[in-house]
Amino acid sequence: MSGWTAHLPVLPVVLPLIAGAAIVLIDDGKRPLRALLAVLATLAQLGVALWLAGIAGGLLHSPWGSEIGVYAAGNWAAPFGIVLVVDRLSALLLVLTAALGLMTLLYSLARWDRAGVNFLPLFQFLLMGLNGAFLTGDLFNLFVFFEVLLAASYGLLLHGSGAARVRAGLHYIAVNLVASLLFLLGAALIYGVTGTLNLADIARKLPALTGADRSLFDIGAVLLGIVFLVKAAAWPLNFWLTPAYSSAAAPVAGVFALMTKVGVYALLRMGTLFEPGGRPPLFGGDWLFYGGLATIATGAAGMLAAQQLGRLAGHAVIVSSGTLLAAIGLLGNQYTPSMLLYLCSSVLATGAFFMLIEMVERNRSYGADLLAVSFEAFGLADPDDPTGPDDVVGIAIPAAMAFLGLSFVMCALLITGLPPLSGFVAKFGLIAAALEGAAGLTPVGSWVLIAALLLSGLAGLIALTRNGIRVFWSNARSTPRLQVAEAGPVAALLLLCVALAALAGPAMDYLQGTAATLHAPERYINAVLQAEGVGR
Repeated sequence: MSGWTAHLPVLPVVLPLIAGAAIVLIDDGKRPLRALLAVLATLAQLGVALWLAGIAGGLLHSPWGSEIGVYAAGNWAAPFGIVLVVDRLSALLLVLTAALGLMTLLYSLARWDRAGVNFLPLFQFLLMGLNGAFLTGDLFNLFVFFEVLLAASYGLLLHGSGAARVRAGLHYIAVNLVASLLFLLGAALIYGVTGTLNLADIARKLPALTGADRSLFDIGAVLLGIVFLVKAAAWPLNFWLTPAYSSAAAPVAGVFALMTKVGVYALLRMGTLFEPGGRPPLFGGDWLFYGGLATIATGAAGMLAAQQLGRLAGHAVIVSSGTLLAAIGLLGNQYTPSMLLYLCSSVLATGAFFMLIEMVERNRSYGADLLAVSFEAFGLADPDDPTGPDDVVGIAIPAAMAFLGLSFVMCALLITGLPPLSGFVAKFGLIAAALEGAAGLTPVGSWVLIAALLLSGLAGLIALTRNGIRVFWSNARSTPRLQVAEAGPVAALLLLCVALAALAGPAMDYLQGTAATLHAPERYINAVLQAEGVGR
């Protein structure tokens, strides 16, 4: 394997690392230069991610001779060296990370990057951690990249000011520090019984483990499963998410919409890799399926109870995680394409929604939500409303309000899974697979899954409609002033969801190929263990 294209897999890690370090060295007074470097680095990551997706999908020539690319760092082949692995799933998530990262970065340049210090380098290090987590082929480096993205997220979550943000940030940090300790303990147990941390090598040796060794492996896997469930915001380990996400700065919360999917990715990757050798607990099966259903239920209840849009969006992220976890628990090839489409759609929609909320609520008076709830509960009229029941209503809608209203409706359709956008296509695919009895689901289990998907959508529709009426029909506000740098990224994310719906056929073809690769783990294992170093 030779040629500079063979080094493509390492660029999603190296580019943000170099950009973040360079931005730190540039004086704060040269803000345009810092911003330009950050944007160019993120654009380059998007270009590389699209290139890798083209190779993995068989659309472009592969420098590795196959659709699964393995990059052996330092020319040390697996299982002894560090490897980065590019297949359809990791390439898809690289594209999703770069697209969401670029839009949230552009949004932040309107003003949020100046609310604190070192926003731009921290943002690049966050992208580095996310990209590395999706690419790495061994447990130890998964832990390393987890810590990189978490360290960056600590600073980003505390970016700005306010007691609520600091309080939520400290809770978030404490939870993740405990999770990091469990990760190390779990990885140590697995290394102790297998002698390796390479995921492909672990999957190869797993069928031979018996007796006490298998028990120790399962204990280590349970510890890792708990860590991944914390990252994925699964019930009852998701108490930290809503306060943290609702108090974070708008572009930070937007990119955090992808953070929970790192845990989902780890469960999906290891669950499919370990399946032939007998999946350990929490990596699939009834535990994960019913845990996902419980997560959907708690998230839907939280959406109904939320009186603030930020908290509602946080609970929407929990519902999306629960849906993905329930589908992963089934580990059926029929569910995987629709589940991956739902992952992409929900990440783009909730990322746009967090940024939209900040624009919508920009000029709202303090306590407006609480007053609206009180008036509604007691059947009172708003004393600040100049119109009475006998007045003629109907005013011209300024362009800014028209954009915000249309964007809010699109986010509502995507989050609840209503037609005609990509959220509906994904949910319809999951429901269709359940109706066909895919993955050995019992009739009761199929209907429970269908009911959870439909009722969570109904709960989201009720919550979003109620809050939308309070926001857009309230007279206790003025029309917000929007910048192109703010409205453009939100519109771009929503248009990507429209494109996913319009191009559902080609998208599902790619995702079906992704599912086929995932559920044939021997292809991943053979590609990693038989790969040679760069230039050999």
